[in-house]
Amino acid sequence: MLNTVIFDMDGLLIDSEPCWHEAGSETLSQYDICLTEEQHYATTGLRTPEWIEWWFRYFRVDSRFAPEAIRKVESTALEKISDKALPMPGVDYIFNFFKERHFKIGLASSSSVALIRIVAEKLGITDRLDAYASAQPLRYGKPHPEVFLNCASLLDASPLECLCFEDSFNGLIAAKASRMKCVVIPALSLNQDPKWVIADLQLAMLSDFKEEQLRLLS
Repeated sequence: MLNTVIFDMDGLLIDSEPCWHEAGSETLSQYDICLTEEQHYATTGLRTPEWIEWWFRYFRVDSRFAPEAIRKVESTALEKISDKALPMPGVDYIFNFFKERHFKIGLASSSSVALIRIVAEKLGITDRLDAYASAQPLRYGKPHPEVFLNCASLLDASPLECLCFEDSFNGLIAAKASRMKCVVIPALSLNQDPKWVIADLQLAMLSDFKEEQLRLLS
């Protein structure tokens, strides 16, 4: 029976993807790289080191420049998110929904612990989180399931008791690989992509999740 919910963060709880997009584009432009929208979204959900490594290898940029590029992306994104990123629709609703049903609540993100704390405070959810986990220090990030499994462990929950909310395909794969149920809320421009069929449920926004959906998933 489901008794635990684990949320992704970027693009799901806070509209930070444009900030990451800007930070990444500004950094890659220094190496004469300009990504298409399709290329950008294909690597959404990866940690910054993996994101930089992917595009440096694709565009054949010398890897010795990677550490500085990673630092630039992360510091720029943190500043932009802190300054101007807004909550996604339904954040208060969905946290209240699960609190009222006495679910344990966690957050599992590819972002750093520092950014998780900034966003949690910005959204006013710090006191409502029972645990959070960052994939940044792990050997593998999403789509590897480790960050979700770590979060479940911190919540003293079996993966089979967990329901995940994700917005990226890499995150969806990670959640399913961890044997958790997963609700996906993709960006509007991507919601017709047939790949989302592997999710247990696809919604347009957080506030679309109701008692009926929880009952069906349980």
